[in-house]
Amino acid sequence: MEVTLETIKKAKETIQNSIKRTPLVECPTLEKELGGKVFFKLENLQKTGSFKIRGALNRIANLTDDEKKRGVIASSAGNHAQGIALGATAQGIKSTIVMPETAPIAKVVATKGYGAEVVLCGSVYDDAFAKACEIQKATGAVFLHPFDDEYVIAGQGTIGLEILEDSPDIDTVVVPIGGGGILAGIATAIKSINPKIKVIGVESENAASMTEALKKGECCEVCAKSTIADGIAVRKVGCKTLELVKKYVDEVVTVSEAEIADAILFLMEKSKVVAEGAGATPLAAILAGKVNCKGKKTCAVVSGGNIDINLIERVLNRALINKGRRYQFKVKIQDKFGEVEKLLGLLTSCRANILHITQSMYNGDLGITMQEVTLVIECSDMEHRDEVIKKIKEAGYEMK
Repeated sequence: MEVTLETIKKAKETIQNSIKRTPLVECPTLEKELGGKVFFKLENLQKTGSFKIRGALNRIANLTDDEKKRGVIASSAGNHAQGIALGATAQGIKSTIVMPETAPIAKVVATKGYGAEVVLCGSVYDDAFAKACEIQKATGAVFLHPFDDEYVIAGQGTIGLEILEDSPDIDTVVVPIGGGGILAGIATAIKSINPKIKVIGVESENAASMTEALKKGECCEVCAKSTIADGIAVRKVGCKTLELVKKYVDEVVTVSEAEIADAILFLMEKSKVVAEGAGATPLAAILAGKVNCKGKKTCAVVSGGNIDINLIERVLNRALINKGRRYQFKVKIQDKFGEVEKLLGLLTSCRANILHITQSMYNGDLGITMQEVTLVIECSDMEHRDEVIKKIKEAGYEMK
C-alpha cells in the first residue's frame, strides 16, 4: 500500500469512531511575543494521551483473521505500546509489547493496564525493537511497526486532515520527529491538499536521526544520547518515512534539552497544557526562533502528554534555572550572632524568595571565624536574579 491522501482519508473513516477529535487551540501569549498566531493541536488529550493510537488502530483494523489469531507484537518507547494494547484488547487479540527499560513508569503501567504483556529491554527504542524481532521469530506473532508501516503512517496522517478542517488558512505546521511516522503522515496529507503550506519537522539534537538520514540521503543509525524527549529517541528513522519526508517536508530542525524543558514549562504555565518532551519539541523550536512565525498562522503539534510524574519536577526545575527564576549560590559570613539574619534581611529587601538554606563551618578553605551559607532563591526573571546578585556583592559578601 502506498501512503496517499486517499489512504489517509480511508484511515480517518476507519478510526474516527474510536478516537477523540482533538482541539486546535490558539495561544494569545505567543502572538504578542512572536507577531504571529500560534495554534496547538492537542494530541496530548487523545485517548492513551498520544497521537500513536491513530496509527495503531488503523493497523489493527487491517489485520487479516489469520493474523489476529497469531497475536501481535510491537516495540515502543511507550505511546505506540498503549495504542496497540488498547486496540488489540478491544478485539480480543493477544498483544506483547517490548519497551526500553528507561521507558517512563507511567507508560509501562498504562500499557499493562490496557491488557498487553510487557517486556523491558535495553535503553532506547532500537534495543526494544531488536528484542521484539527476536520474540516475533520465536512466537510467529505479527509485528506491528510503530512508524515504518503504511497503515500506521496513514493513521497519523489523519491529524493533518483535522488541522486543515479546523484552520484551512494555516501557513506552517510544526511536527515532532522520532522514526518519522507522524511527520510523514501529516506532511503527506497537508501537502496533497495545499502544497503552499510549510511543514517543518523537529527532533532532539540528542537523537537527530532524521537530520543525519537527510544529509546522507539514506537510512542510517546515529549514536543517540539520553533525552527528556524519550518518545522520539530513535537511532534510525524508517526507510518508508524517510522517502515521504524527502518528498513533502520543507525543513528539519533540532532542539536542545534546555529548549525542550523551556517549552514544557511554557505549555504548563502559560497554556495549562501538560506535554511530554517529544510533544513539546515543536514549541521548543518556535520559542528558540528556529521557526519563523511573524505574520503567519503556525500550528505546533503537541503529540503527547505522557510525561513521567517523577520527571516533571526535574524538568521544570531545570527550565526555571535556565530562566533565572531559581538560583543557587554560596556566601561567606562571620560566625557570630545575627549574621545570617542580616543576609536574609538583604534578600527580603530584594524580594527574593528563599527555597532552601543550609550553613556550615565544615569547609577547610574557610577562616576560623567564618561560616558558609548555601541558598537557593526564587526570582521573577533573569534581570531580577542579576539585581539580587549585584546587591549581595555590593553589601560586601563573597559569593560563588
